[in-house]
Amino acid sequence: MATLNESQSGKAVKGRTKKATPKVDLTAMVDLMFLLTTFFMLTTTLGQLNAADIAKPDKTLPDVIEKYPESRTMTIVLGKDNKAVSYLGTIEKANMKVVPVADLQKEIKSNELLVAAAHQNNPAKYMIVIIKPGKTAKFQNFVDVIDEMKIANIKSYAIDDDHITEKEIAFMEKNNF
Repeated sequence: MATLNESQSGKAVKGRTKKATPKVDLTAMVDLMFLLTTFFMLTTTLGQLNAADIAKPDKTLPDVIEKYPESRTMTIVLGKDNKAVSYLGTIEKANMKVVPVADLQKEIKSNELLVAAAHQNNPAKYMIVIIKPGKTAKFQNFVDVIDEMKIANIKSYAIDDDHITEKEIAFMEKNNF
């Protein structure tokens, strides 16, 4: 690879021989380094981004509130201190509970079983989840909930940060989050 070149022109100077300094030719090493770099650049794949597809309604269109089926709709309202409010059905008949964000997977699974039992395990009647990040929610909690939707294989979920009801806000204030 590298060659060591020594000149043979060392002349004797009164009892002492002058030695020329050796020179190292690294051309072959540099060529090899570029060949290896090129090889690894062409043969490796770059990491793929794992981005979640999230679509929100167009703000320029008139405000239309979608009516979700009461019997199969779960709502998650994110608050502070890594906690969330969870309930099944509509807000008028809601049995709201405070759930740590880390335990939402259990809550989603239990509600999914309730929805399946109520609709005789009809695959067309899957659970719909509405995620409402509150003003005090952390972005990390929002990302964790979206990940839980993918893990639990929830077919339909919506993000609605514009329509947090007064009853939800009052419940959150009552429970200090």
